[in-house]
Amino acid sequence: MVQLDRKLVVQKYEELDCIGFIQWVTDCYLDALGGGLTAENMEMLSAEQHAVLCYRYVLDEVMEGGFIQMILNGYAPYVLEGPFPYVVKKEWNMRDFSKLLYDVKREYHKHQEELSREMDDEEFMALYEQLEELNELGDDFLDEHQEKVTPIVAKMIVDNLDKY
Repeated sequence: MVQLDRKLVVQKYEELDCIGFIQWVTDCYLDALGGGLTAENMEMLSAEQHAVLCYRYVLDEVMEGGFIQMILNGYAPYVLEGPFPYVVKKEWNMRDFSKLLYDVKREYHKHQEELSREMDDEEFMALYEQLEELNELGDDFLDEHQEKVTPIVAKMIVDNLDKY
């Protein structure tokens, strides 16, 4: 498990906003892994650290371009197919956010063929109209979940440093 310096984590929690703090923590994880997550280094993170990294990918990608962008950038298998939606429901006790993730997963499976093909920028932009439900789920995350979930995740990290 990647270990973070307790004093530095508390200091960063007090200095940064919640999004910046989560990004800083997960940057520390990625740095410890040599810059990125691979099949070879996955076991270096705890289950809790993987969950926070998944949340960071959701934050970064959905805030930038919705779940469509997250999927097209290759994060769907890690975020949606792994245990993250279940952890959100059972460990984080965030049923509404978990339901949103399961809805995204359902739409991902429903449209996986069109989401996995090569496309140019114009075709990519057209997906936002063609896959309206998936696009709306990204809006739902931003409108209904991001502001509630992010501070809880940040506090969970700082309060449970032995796991994160």
